[in-house]
Amino acid sequence: MTTEIPGVAGYGVNAAALAAQYESITFEEVYRDLIHFLPASPVSVLDIGAGSGRDAAALTCRGYQVVAVEPTPELRREGQVRHGALGIEWVDDHLPTLKVTRQAKRRFGLILLGAVWMHLDLPERKAAMEAVAGLVVDGGQVFMSLRHGPIPAGRRMFDVSAEETANLAAEHGLYCHSRCEREDALGRSGVRWSFLALQRFTLKPRTDGLDEDAVRAGRPA
Repeated sequence: MTTEIPGVAGYGVNAAALAAQYESITFEEVYRDLIHFLPASPVSVLDIGAGSGRDAAALTCRGYQVVAVEPTPELRREGQVRHGALGIEWVDDHLPTLKVTRQAKRRFGLILLGAVWMHLDLPERKAAMEAVAGLVVDGGQVFMSLRHGPIPAGRRMFDVSAEETANLAAEHGLYCHSRCEREDALGRSGVRWSFLALQRFTLKPRTDGLDEDAVRAGRPA
């Protein structure tokens, strides 16, 4: 018996339409405010909630080795069909525990959490941040996007602030070095997004300035 995952409710039955929607905008458009923080050299990437595989595909084409985590079978199949020739590694796993991924004992230089964090309630967010932090190498980064605005019918979402997210991340050694908010790329009324770039350090980095080269290289700024 398959355990229902509350945060993915409604995604399976609309997988084809959602995949087409996701693929209508590019990785470069979505992450335009953070893309200059990508690691200077290709690293292993974990795309959590990979959906149609748009971001995983874009990063693979840039030379990164990408593991795409997607709990919705229908979306996973969409991604495998659309981007099957690229060698993306697909994994059936989900937040907040990421049990399968953690059991593999792998760590990553970049983790993407695009449009997934707002599906978790507060206890789940706390557990998920601990899990995510444990998967990032020292000096590695996490890119996150948070949706704000009307909740679509049939979806489970919470209006999670960037400030709460940055504070929770810092409790687990992930420090926010870039944060912005902007309009919805699909032009949906009342919808806005926050984008955060976090970096993991064993020791808290200085906060009196940002050296972008140091960020990309994984050194305290």
